[in-house]
Formats: sequence, structure tokens, C-alpha cells
Amino acid sequence: MHNVTELKESKGRLSGEGRREAILDVATEIFLSEGYASASMSTIAARLGGSKGTLYNYFRNKDELFTAYVQRSCAIHRGEIADLLQEEGDARTILTRFARGYLRAFTSEQTLQNWRVISAETTKAPEIGRLFYESGPLTGARMIADYLEKAVAKGELIIPDIMQAAHQFTSLIHGRMIKARLLNYIPVPTDAEIDAEVNSAIFVFFAAYGQRT
Repeated sequence: MHNVTELKESKGRLSGEGRREAILDVATEIFLSEGYASASMSTIAARLGGSKGTLYNYFRNKDELFTAYVQRSCAIHRGEIADLLQEEGDARTILTRFARGYLRAFTSEQTLQNWRVISAETTKAPEIGRLFYESGPLTGARMIADYLEKAVAKGELIIPDIMQAAHQFTSLIHGRMIKARLLNYIPVPTDAEIDAEVNSAIFVFFAAYGQRT
């Protein structure tokens, strides 16, 4: 992501997709610090060092800009963990590694602040909630389901309902810790705390779906 100084220095050189990403960088900073309701297109344009006219060339209004922010936030977080399911190893090794990366990513302060800002708008704008769920949690569950299906085909797991198991897997990983983090009840967990939480979740998941010996 660009910082504000870099954006102002390079605004004449950016065009097309680069300019759009620069706008989203600044919009993200403002949405996270001020919330959706307090953020304005004028503030975002001023932070960029350009005019509102330039901003409106890329996003027709604040709602459209917020929608793009939601979609990009989900894509960034998904990208942080997706590759972990592509690595070599048995199902327990791969899922343990994935779970650690997942929990580390989703207990970070920026990720949680994204959740807070987006969730705050879903009562007034249910379509934002649907977009966030489909772009984030649901897409993530489908990604896990794709891997579980391969593990079942290799005989490593026995799962009658793949999507249900995918949702159960994520719930086992983050149910307690992410709720505590969202409410600022606990600080960012240490690697040891993440390992303990993940190991417990993996034990339960494989007790339910692991191949019987």
C-alpha cells in the first residue's frame, strides 16, 4: 500500500489501475480511522492531493468506494492465507499450517478494525453485509471445502458434508479468540497462544473427520 507522501509525489505518474489502488489506499485509512459515516469524498480527495472530480472519475459516490474497499479488504486477507492450502504435506500438516496463518491474520488489529467498520454499516445497508459475507467468510469456506474434498478423495478424511465441515473448521479455529479480540478483551495473541488454540481445534476436527485406524 502507498503512504500519503508517496501518493502526492507520484500522483502525476499514476494512471488507470494504479490511481484506483491509490484512492483505495487512502480511503481505507480514512474509513478505518473515522468510520464510514464520518468519512467524506472531500476528505479523501484532499488526502490524495487531488480534486473531487478525479475521485469521481473512478467512484461515483462514497457507497461505491466503500463497496470497493470491502471487496479489496476481503481479497487481501484471502490472499494472505490461500497459498497455505497449496503446499505439500498430509491433511493434518496442511490444515494445521493453514489454521495458524488464518488465526494470525484474523486476530490482527487491522483485520478486526475492517470487521468493525464494515459490520457497523450492515444494519443500514444489508447489501454491504451480503457483499462482505460472500466475498469474505463464504469464499473462504469454499476455498477450505475445495481442499477438504481433495483430502477426502485421497482417503485422509471422511466427511459426509464438505461445506458444513469447512464452516465447522473455521469456527473451531477462531470462535473463542476472535470474539475476544473483536471486543478488545485480549491483546494480539502470541505465537504460542495461536499454536495452542490451533492444536486444540485440529484435535477436535480430526476426531470428527479423521480416517479411522
